[in-house]
Amino acid sequence: MSLTKADIVERVYKEAGFSKKEAADLIDMVFKIIKDTLSKGEKVKISGFGNFSIRDKSTRTGRNPQTGEAMAISARRVLTFKPSQVLKEDITSRYAHRIDNEGNEDSSLSPKDGPDRALSSFISNSEEK
Repeated sequence: MSLTKADIVERVYKEAGFSKKEAADLIDMVFKIIKDTLSKGEKVKISGFGNFSIRDKSTRTGRNPQTGEAMAISARRVLTFKPSQVLKEDITSRYAHRIDNEGNEDSSLSPKDGPDRALSSFISNSEEK
């Protein structure tokens, strides 16, 4: 299952008390600001969540996976995301118990409850400003 933009709007509507239209407008505005910033080649840093940035990749030689034949991969710009250490720790601590010694996951086990440090870090930083 994936989280969609509509799901985010629904959660903002329910949890923040905005109307559905206000929640949709707010989410659209946040995404537009992020897209505009990235399109200028600037980084987007969200404390407690991670960093989005644009990276230039140079031309390189790759292999066709079907034939094994060498081929040129053209230069391009790519969008990268690097999660914050706090977010990584939140995620791994909630799901670590589902992995056995052989590295297999038992997805029938529910995630552990615990403090959401990534969210609290984000909220405390935005309140300081």
